[in-house]
Amino acid sequence: MNNRKTGILSLAVFVAALGYFVDIYDLLLFSIIRAPSLKSLGLSDLQIRDQGERIIGIQMYGLLIGGILWGVLGDKRGRLSVLFGSIVLYSIANIANGFVHTADQYALVRFIAGLGLAGELGAGITLVSELTAKEKRGIATSLVAGLGLTGAIFAFVIKQNFDWRTCYFIGGGLGFVLLILRISVFESGMYHEVKKMNVQRGNFFMLFTKASRFKKYLTTICVGLPSWLVVGVLLTFSKEFGAAMHITEPVDSGKAVMFSYIGVSIGGVLIGFLSQWLKSRKKALYIFYIVTIIFLLLFFTVQYNGSAMMMYIIAFGLGFGTGFWAIFVTIGAEQFGTNLRATAATTVPNMVRGTLPLMLMLSQFLRTKTDYITGAEITTAVVMIIACTATILIKDTFNKDLNFVEN
Repeated sequence: MNNRKTGILSLAVFVAALGYFVDIYDLLLFSIIRAPSLKSLGLSDLQIRDQGERIIGIQMYGLLIGGILWGVLGDKRGRLSVLFGSIVLYSIANIANGFVHTADQYALVRFIAGLGLAGELGAGITLVSELTAKEKRGIATSLVAGLGLTGAIFAFVIKQNFDWRTCYFIGGGLGFVLLILRISVFESGMYHEVKKMNVQRGNFFMLFTKASRFKKYLTTICVGLPSWLVVGVLLTFSKEFGAAMHITEPVDSGKAVMFSYIGVSIGGVLIGFLSQWLKSRKKALYIFYIVTIIFLLLFFTVQYNGSAMMMYIIAFGLGFGTGFWAIFVTIGAEQFGTNLRATAATTVPNMVRGTLPLMLMLSQFLRTKTDYITGAEITTAVVMIIACTATILIKDTFNKDLNFVEN
């Protein structure tokens, strides 16, 4: 196969990072402007919580379905076809989001946006992984993820200065600007070569037809679960957790998400260098899992009768710990052959996002039996046990040659 490689500071890395920046801006925007946007539609505080959980869940269903569609397309038609098609869809959806007037309209448009947003990360990471030398792959993909994740910080800054509808218009506009920049990016040489081979490309069901491959796929998904537990359950609804913990001042959920993504961005870049230094993806994961667990314990212990600033500090720590997302998505690309790589790399992070409604439902069920905090504590324990078990079982992919196909 074609082994021509690019450096970690190549145009492909820059454009992929910028693409993920826009993706994260749009993906996290609802979490950041949930309360003020739903309040402007006339919803009460209780409705803001309940409808907020429903809308973010529906958005994640869109990501789940979109992840499969874009992943298959990425292996059948090429990585660039996904990068162009997905951005058009989510840009149009975000512009439409600025015109909604009911919670149902809001949910429908977030579902469509989710469909589009699902393609960005997996296709970008797949392309960068295949274009970068294996010795520098972890750093390149971590730069994509780490720099791209600052989109959440930008979303909060925009939220502070513009009406929530304008925030969505800006997101749509950023997408179309990115579309122009994408024109200069070339397709992966590995993909061009595998197109000439007599192998199935983009067959989603191949992930389930072989026990060893299914185990690899399932454990990879489970590794990423804590990231969306943190942002989707604990921090998106940090305003409600703050009230339940009798924090002395109202917590701004958008600010909590912003602080966490400052941490995620820093952690996302550092974990790439750490895995390179340790020459292991798994050892780096273990270290960042320990950081995540420490701040999860702090989240549920030290905040009672505390302050909003303490919530933001803990949010930063949780974000830093879940900066392992950068290596997690890299592992998703490295585990599978070129004919199935985009399918796996695109569906894996979106399967994680798609589990968010299940986490919310578990938490909702448990709080009917106990209380709001206890329900979240049990949900957190279940998720972390699953994730830690998966990390022990998964194979280390550091320095793995990606020049292979799945049969």
